[in-house]
Amino acid sequence: MRIAIEGCGHGTLHAIYASIKKTCQVRGWDGIDLLIIGGDFQAVRNSYDLNAMSVPSKYRAIGDFHEYYSGARTAPYLTLFVGGNHEASNHLWELYYGGWVAPNIYYLGAANVIKYGPLRIAGLSGIWKGYHYRRCHDERLPYGSDEVKSIYHVRELDTRKLLQLRTQVDIGISHDWPSGIEWKGDWKQLFRFKPHFEADAKSGRLGSVAAKYVMDRLRPKWWFAAHLHCKYSAIVNYAHELESIPSPTKPLQKASSDAGHVLENTDEIDLDADAGQPAQTTCNDDEIDLDMDDDDDVAGTSKPAINGGPSNADTSQASVELKGISSDLRDQLPAAFTRPTHLSAPQPQFPEAITNERTHFLALDKCLPQRRFLQLMDVDPISVPSPVTSDTPYRLTYDKEWLAIIRTFASIDPLTSPIPSDPGESHYLPLIEAEEAWIEDNLVKTNQMAVPDNFEITAPTYDPSVGLHPKEHPLEYTNPQTVAFCKLLDIHNFFDASEAEQGGAEGEEEEEGLVDKVEAAEEAIGNIM
Repeated sequence: MRIAIEGCGHGTLHAIYASIKKTCQVRGWDGIDLLIIGGDFQAVRNSYDLNAMSVPSKYRAIGDFHEYYSGARTAPYLTLFVGGNHEASNHLWELYYGGWVAPNIYYLGAANVIKYGPLRIAGLSGIWKGYHYRRCHDERLPYGSDEVKSIYHVRELDTRKLLQLRTQVDIGISHDWPSGIEWKGDWKQLFRFKPHFEADAKSGRLGSVAAKYVMDRLRPKWWFAAHLHCKYSAIVNYAHELESIPSPTKPLQKASSDAGHVLENTDEIDLDADAGQPAQTTCNDDEIDLDMDDDDDVAGTSKPAINGGPSNADTSQASVELKGISSDLRDQLPAAFTRPTHLSAPQPQFPEAITNERTHFLALDKCLPQRRFLQLMDVDPISVPSPVTSDTPYRLTYDKEWLAIIRTFASIDPLTSPIPSDPGESHYLPLIEAEEAWIEDNLVKTNQMAVPDNFEITAPTYDPSVGLHPKEHPLEYTNPQTVAFCKLLDIHNFFDASEAEQGGAEGEEEEEGLVDKVEAAEEAIGNIM
């Protein structure tokens, strides 16, 4: 299958599609089967959506997605993307489980596993902030200055779902790099190209701990990411993974036998780069690095435990030492400050069906001239297709195991605290197996596994007369796709916004209009009296 990989989207779909067309012409291809964008897609439907996107006000841009949303244009290739840290977060909130943001453009949701033809693809949206990892998705419109950022921080609940997978996937996608991946490639070249990465890499603060958990569990053949605005390739060899990640005292130690090996693809065509390794990109004083958050330097948030799974070290709260505090004061502290008193249940062995031992990692830049933002690849699946199919054109279909996991977790409200703690894989395994039987009987046997082409416009389309800085906030919508998905799985839809919760631009306007009418009536009565 021929696919294209793009780094950060940043609302430049016209340029991305044009670059793919040009690359295909140079390569002699008649097109591609699939485009994957690694986040910061910016599915901005109208000016109001900009008020829900984390970007400095003076750098706002409507982008060109709205033309695909309104139907003025249609994406020439099936496009899949994960969420990053510069998104119309209110739009993506509507599609927590995934869905079409426009015809032929599919958002993978907070976490997802989906199939396209023979390929099995897993995705994890967001970036890592340890202090929000165990938080629920409690952000609701209108977003405050903190919520507009926290909404795109990856959550433990979504990560936990992906960690229940027990069968092989082909492709993994995240916006943020998996933590520690920088040490699996030519890190010397990386630090020459991006000098400010070195300190964070040595302290363990570069990348996403959640993405590493998922990558190490799923071990896909390919893992694609973006976020850090550079091209970088690496290989993780799980057959003899040593995990000897360099420390500040031993910065030159190799992370594994594959460290320093740069992944090359003979099918790659770089339109905007010279042969060989890229030279240092000339600094542009007018360019703002939107992917470096204001809170990127927030302290020690947590030094991730690279070698292990989720632990109390993931959040600063849970790692506080309580020496010298009286028992009365201890009893008043939140539960996150107390150490667990129970032993974890025995965990199953690593899944036998996950057999791949070598993951190829590739991160790409954003779509700008002289940047390495695009790569074309001819890929073959390593997962076992079920049923085996070679029919084209391919169709996007649901994944049986993933739907079973969604049903297993369906009783947990992702919008409300507290999120129940993880009881362990042994707890979930029999539940998931039972739900797989339900999926088989109710969806597989009734031919309901194809993702329906059920895109609908929810928010108003772009009106240039509104400008880029409207005072009103966007409305909160219940997306019909999420309604249909929850109905298909017979689960509760927590993302069904009530009329009261939908307040926002139109609600504020109606309220102001009512006040104006009342004041006018009172004034008229006063004149009569």
